[in-house]
Amino acid sequence: MAEQGTTPGGRRGYAGTWPPRAAAPAGGYVPMRASIWRPFVETLRQWARAEAGAGRLLPWVPVAFGTGIAFYFAAEHEPVLSVAAAVAIALCLLALLLRRRRVFPAVVMLAAVAAGFTTATWKTARIGHTVLARPMFSVALTGFVETRDIREKTDRFVLRVVSMESPRDTTKLERVRLSVKKGTAPDVGSFVELKARLMPPLGPQRPGSYDFGRDLYFQGIGASGFVMGAVKTREPPAAGGLALRYAAFMQGLRDAIDARIRTTLDGDQRAIATALLTGRRDAISTPVNDAMFISGLGHVLSISGYHMAVVAGVVFFAVRALLALFPALTAGHPIKKWAAAAALVAAAFYLLLSGAEVATQRSFFMTAVVLIAVMVDRRAITFRTLAVAALIVLAIAPEALVHPSFQMSFAATLGLVALVQIGLPNLLASPDHSATARVALWGGRELTMLMLASLVAGLATTPYAAFHFHRVTPYGLLANLAAMPVVSAIVMPAGLLGLLAMPFGFDGVFWAIMGFGIDWMILVTQWVAALPGAVGRMAAFGIGPLIVASAGIILLGLLRTPLRWSGAVLLVVATVWAVRVPLPDVLISADGRNVAVRGGDGRLHLMHSAKDAFLVKEWLAADADARTAADASLGEGVSCDPSGCVTQGPGGAFVALATRPEALADDCERAALIVTARVAPQGCAASVIDAERLRRHGALVLRRNSAGYAVDAVKPGGIDRPWSPAVPGDGESETILRTPAAAPRPAVDATPAETDLQGDD
Repeated sequence: MAEQGTTPGGRRGYAGTWPPRAAAPAGGYVPMRASIWRPFVETLRQWARAEAGAGRLLPWVPVAFGTGIAFYFAAEHEPVLSVAAAVAIALCLLALLLRRRRVFPAVVMLAAVAAGFTTATWKTARIGHTVLARPMFSVALTGFVETRDIREKTDRFVLRVVSMESPRDTTKLERVRLSVKKGTAPDVGSFVELKARLMPPLGPQRPGSYDFGRDLYFQGIGASGFVMGAVKTREPPAAGGLALRYAAFMQGLRDAIDARIRTTLDGDQRAIATALLTGRRDAISTPVNDAMFISGLGHVLSISGYHMAVVAGVVFFAVRALLALFPALTAGHPIKKWAAAAALVAAAFYLLLSGAEVATQRSFFMTAVVLIAVMVDRRAITFRTLAVAALIVLAIAPEALVHPSFQMSFAATLGLVALVQIGLPNLLASPDHSATARVALWGGRELTMLMLASLVAGLATTPYAAFHFHRVTPYGLLANLAAMPVVSAIVMPAGLLGLLAMPFGFDGVFWAIMGFGIDWMILVTQWVAALPGAVGRMAAFGIGPLIVASAGIILLGLLRTPLRWSGAVLLVVATVWAVRVPLPDVLISADGRNVAVRGGDGRLHLMHSAKDAFLVKEWLAADADARTAADASLGEGVSCDPSGCVTQGPGGAFVALATRPEALADDCERAALIVTARVAPQGCAASVIDAERLRRHGALVLRRNSAGYAVDAVKPGGIDRPWSPAVPGDGESETILRTPAAAPRPAVDATPAETDLQGDD
């Protein structure tokens, strides 16, 4: 008797015979049992099991941790810290209990999300301080100078306030940032007395733009402004503390380095050299700074992974080469580990010297993990290295997640690690032969790797550059190929040698060599920036496409199986979504003094009672408009008088900016939309954006629709965060600004005059 077996179709049968037939339905046809979806689903399951394999969980933990931080910043009001902490602790304990269950990865991800949310909540509670709500004039301040920035036109410093007196306000702030005339900023660590005009921290210039006030809040700064009169140095009533003495020492060291560089270099040469070594880049002239970013070399000015890698690499190879000169050390001691330790010390010093910004912190932590891996004989450049660095940075500074520096830095690093781990092994795995050997001998492989690295890093940072700066760099690869070898081989090594030689007085020659390399870099940036189409402009597209693009980059970078190409699909979706976002029809500043209206030519036209060049520059950049704030075409089609301005807006309707009460009556009859910093009149036939709405909701963006205008506000109703407190009396904001129905005309006596009747007879 034949043995029973299983057929490929899954039915029981007998070996050596046909499988049993199913009963045929009416009509005599047998349905097809095999499905094209079954092997496809099984393949997906295999890929998913491979992605969830051993050692693949850690790189996703910082992604989940960052997602929790993103949820925190998206909250409408401040979360309750005790509740958030309790949920995070409970999920972490649950993950520990389920560590041998199949649901463990999912629980770990949930715990990481909760931990990120709690960490951000705790950081905000820990640094909580008062934020100035309205301008203050002639405020008497005393305090310690904590930081100082030397800029192109003015200088700026942060004052830790000891006393604060104002005749009309009792607000007390902890820190303020003040601007002074160039060359008059006091020394770091000094105790000063001054008078200043203070303003609330600058908020977003339009809905969706960068929140400078949030940035200042996490720096502990509650207001910004400028000094009125002289800055007087006084004897401090008490010591400033260890942190202030450290800041003064590091500032003195940076000033000494800048002074030594100034003896050999000047202008942009000196400014860029100082930026590369100390992190102070505000003295670079505007044309060169713009050319650097247009050409795609702006990353050179921000001390990040590249600079840290060069510093650590130069020290590592120099120390190892010196130690290798002694055969006794080479034979019996781990000189490679000694060189890694020396490189770690050099990287730590460079971190402190450069000011320890977010990008520099990330670079240091990742470099430190790599060097420590060398010292303990572990593989260095892995996704785990990047994951550990990301977790450290986000745990210390969760607010870094919403900063463009962090986003671009980690996106580029993720792309490069993926290139090293996945791309290069496949690219360079082909059998070597004589032609390939000759190309590699002449540097072809290194050139290819440089091209690939520049291309991958540029593509990975493109979504963030387009979102934050509204531009892309079409010729970034060309600029990096032309300039980066010189920066790596000449500029940075000469700068390091200059620092080493400075105590002995032999640093001048190294600054001169550094200057030659910087000249070449400036020449490349200006050449690339002048090429046709070098400025790739991108209109503002909102946070949605950026989130989708970020998810696509993460999937492309972290996944190993063909599932990674789902990230490419997400990038395509994000690109289509971004280019299809409609442009606004009306933009209104938070103070109601600047209004931009899209005219019939499709471009913005400006009405203003107090022109703000920075605001107009931001509006034009977000509109992908190449005009400058001083362009005369911004006023075309705008009619102004002392009472206000009028221009024709979308659909032919008129938009008015009223600055005086007497203008409102006439505007209510003729305009479809009125913007005024005064109280709106009752019974106005036009849609009105008045002082009360601007006070509660800040800057506005309007888009024309069939019902009137769709409204998008910087501060929608119900939003109350420490860096952007809700205004008293704030409620739900209107998302639609409806055009009021036309008021009925008053009845008019229709009886004709007797004289007219006599004439008709």
